[in-house]
Amino acid sequence: MSAPVPDASRRSSRARDAILAAARELVASDGYRGLSIEGIAARAGVGKQTIYRWWPSKGAVVLDAVLALSEGPDAEVELPDTGDLRADLRTVVRATVDELADPSFEAPLRALYAAMITDADLTAAYRRRVADPVDSAKERRLRSARDAGHLAPDTDLGLLRELLFAPIVQRWLLATGPLDHAFADALVENALLVARAPASTEAETAS
Repeated sequence: MSAPVPDASRRSSRARDAILAAARELVASDGYRGLSIEGIAARAGVGKQTIYRWWPSKGAVVLDAVLALSEGPDAEVELPDTGDLRADLRTVVRATVDELADPSFEAPLRALYAAMITDADLTAAYRRRVADPVDSAKERRLRSARDAGHLAPDTDLGLLRELLFAPIVQRWLLATGPLDHAFADALVENALLVARAPASTEAETAS
């Protein structure tokens, strides 16, 4: 009787998961400057050539490590569309604030931002795999609201998206104030005022 053939795909999946977990652990304890491919390989129990087979740099490893904490690499993004724009935006903006305030997510994401400052290829990958799909999903939801008459017809959807979400990143990066639901709700209310959302078509603001 022959021995069972090892499942190479399962072994690869375990190695990949171990590498991403090691990258998150090391960047949380040592920061991005202290992170190295050799260190990740040692923590994950793999050879560094295994890492280089899948990723071109430590920044690319961190990108996938961040993505693995959310829906997974290259997951399709869609925002809630219940017909109540104010409630839907509160849900999304609060979730964004919660994610950035989560210590397990914050350390690898800060490392990723640090890496992108000097790595144009990593920045392009981040835009293609994360920022562009998320921005498109946000603008689809805002376009649906504009088409339904919940926003002024001349609303600049890209600018409104930035008014909603750019202040979150700035506060997170510079620690200028708390990242909490009160801040998230204030962003939604002020952004809707700018977009002149008719009060008659919106649900009452939750207390």
